[in-house]
Amino acid sequence: MAVNALPILSRMKHLLPLLLWLSPFIALGQPSFNLNFDRADASSRLPADWFLMGAEAGYTVSLDSSVRYQGRYALRIQSGANYQRQAFKAVGLTIPARYAGKQIELTGYVKTSQVANGWAGLWLRIDGPDFPLAFDNMENRGVKGTTDWTRYSIKLNLANAAQRIVLGGLLSGSGTAWFDDLTIRINGSDLDNAKLKPEKLTKAGLDTAFRNGSGITLAQLTSQQISNLAVLGRVWGFLKYHHPAIAKGDYNWDAELFRVLPKVLDTRTTAERSAVLEQWISRLGPLPTARRPDTTSLKQAFLKPDLRWLNDPTLLAPTLGRQLHQIYRGRNAKSHYYVAMAPGVGNPEFKNEDGYAGIAYPDGGLRLLSLFRYWNIITYFFPYRHLIQEDWNAVLTNFIPKFAGCTDLQQYLLVNLELIGRVHDTHANIWNNPPELERWRGSYLSPVQVRFIENQAVVTGYYHDSAGRASRLKVGDIITKLDGLPVDQWVAARSRYYPASNQPTRLRDMARDLLRGHTANVMLEVSRTGTSSTTELKRYARNELARNTAIDYATYPQDSSYRMLADSIGFIFPAKIKNSQLPAIQKAFGNAKGIVVDLRCYPSEFIVFTLGSFFHTGPTPFVKFTEGEVSNPGLFSWTKELKVGSRGVPHFPGKVVILINEETQSQAEYTTMAFRAAPNVTVIGSQTAGADGNVSPFPLPGNVRTMISGIGVYYPDGRETQRIGIVPDLEIKPTIQGIREGRDELLDKAIELIKKSSLTATR
Repeated sequence: MAVNALPILSRMKHLLPLLLWLSPFIALGQPSFNLNFDRADASSRLPADWFLMGAEAGYTVSLDSSVRYQGRYALRIQSGANYQRQAFKAVGLTIPARYAGKQIELTGYVKTSQVANGWAGLWLRIDGPDFPLAFDNMENRGVKGTTDWTRYSIKLNLANAAQRIVLGGLLSGSGTAWFDDLTIRINGSDLDNAKLKPEKLTKAGLDTAFRNGSGITLAQLTSQQISNLAVLGRVWGFLKYHHPAIAKGDYNWDAELFRVLPKVLDTRTTAERSAVLEQWISRLGPLPTARRPDTTSLKQAFLKPDLRWLNDPTLLAPTLGRQLHQIYRGRNAKSHYYVAMAPGVGNPEFKNEDGYAGIAYPDGGLRLLSLFRYWNIITYFFPYRHLIQEDWNAVLTNFIPKFAGCTDLQQYLLVNLELIGRVHDTHANIWNNPPELERWRGSYLSPVQVRFIENQAVVTGYYHDSAGRASRLKVGDIITKLDGLPVDQWVAARSRYYPASNQPTRLRDMARDLLRGHTANVMLEVSRTGTSSTTELKRYARNELARNTAIDYATYPQDSSYRMLADSIGFIFPAKIKNSQLPAIQKAFGNAKGIVVDLRCYPSEFIVFTLGSFFHTGPTPFVKFTEGEVSNPGLFSWTKELKVGSRGVPHFPGKVVILINEETQSQAEYTTMAFRAAPNVTVIGSQTAGADGNVSPFPLPGNVRTMISGIGVYYPDGRETQRIGIVPDLEIKPTIQGIREGRDELLDKAIELIKKSSLTATR
């Protein structure tokens, strides 16, 4: 992954591949894969071993015995009357990537009828341990209209790090598509004849004693036991990332935690606890004679490891402290079994971390492992740990009884969410939507969209037009109470379960769940132009209504990536943009008075250096990074600044205004940084999401999927972007009155600034 792929999700196109990435990491299928759809599941009557993703309503998926290429069945995806524009439905199959070879090819036959507003096609994704390595969904060559059976092919590189091959068919838009007779070839050979990768067995991989659970139960913990576990969590994490034998893969470090945990839990004094840990460490074997340097004198260091606790006699006996210091001096200097740095970028890639996906509810030991794994990843590999603004060591101690005391899966997930929220990173969340968490949020969904405007919950649109209008709620209405509970109290009670870098972004996410709940109806208190009233809102079961949630991810969704506004002002909407369109954009806007770039969205393609060069007269510094080290966990050092723009290429001489708000996140923030470094650029709007940098995913026990921002992103002068976000040159926020009048106040202001600039230039 390269810096210009920031973040990793930007490798994928639009929302469809994002959803395909967030699809469940399901079981790896059967030895004989159902690629021709001829084996049906007895209960669902869908193809056995396949899974569904995409729109919850608006499509039907079925086996078709009358329209098929060969065999018993073809797979059919068909849109219905309640299909929503830009929606999609996909089917998928997961195959273990145990094959040796450089190239993988998916072929299959596709037939279509009246496919419009999108495309039909095959899709293929290659997954590494925690994130996709390659992806193609035929978007740029999809099947449209009405076509007979035709063979299509997708070829991708098959990296040695691949762990899963995920494939299938999809229909984006309306119409009907059939799929049949899929095949997979590795280096030209069918799967049955493909060579298998030689298994590289490590001692850690061979230790499977706790694959089905730790066997540890936790009762009410005493203060001594909490202290014992806090020290164990710190020592366990320190050893995991420093000791050469663990880095080599000689130990399954989860299993070693479960072996030592009961002994540490039962100790009664610091000396007794330290003695148990000293014996445990001694069994890891001798350290290399070479000594690694200290970090206190490194001038290029931005953030250094905090190892003061090694000298704290209230935590460690002096002999244990000296033992850990010795490990630090002889720490691992090579590759690491559990972590690596992404080539060309420097964000951590967490490897060989077991998500214990087969365990429905993690036992006491696994719950503590979740806390210890997360806490230590933040301690040693989170580039923004200095922005946490609370004692991270105290967080470990405070969360031990929370994780130990969980009584069910939902509580465990909520405690994880609360912990994740303490690092204040919008990239950090639980991303695979566990069913228990979805049930906590509510099984009934609203047809009405709400945003927080002027610190109030305001109706801003409809997820489903007819159901939204039937609710009798109007755009601009203010929701003040839900079943008698004031909205501000609802927000206060749930805020800790909505991780975010800053409050505007937290409210952005909370607004999407505000009208969601556990019953089909909710009583609302509503204020409309100063008059209060109550009304009952009908909510809908998940599959009952096709909701257009795309409106949540761009304040004012556009039909195209660019157009000319009145008064010869260009408008660019990066959520729809293609780099292939840039020559046409440059030609269309070459003589425009100015250009508005609406970055209240997530760019569909990486345009930092392509469109960015159109705004710059020459190479201009716009960003620099901090990155961590495997050989010195906790150390983050500056890298060289990056420049955007080229000499001798066409550039736009007029005024450019960029629109931002809380929807401007990650790649959108990075893009804004690059564009605003150019002359004649003004940024207007409000605080952005404050989450920048390539993401680093990892699992937690119970198959909880999370991630963190993996590199530090800064302006060339060292100013922070994390949590703060992009600070606009001119703060403009939408008003309730503007919402009621249907005005885009940021766009209005941008047009005003361009007209004023153009008028000044002509004088």
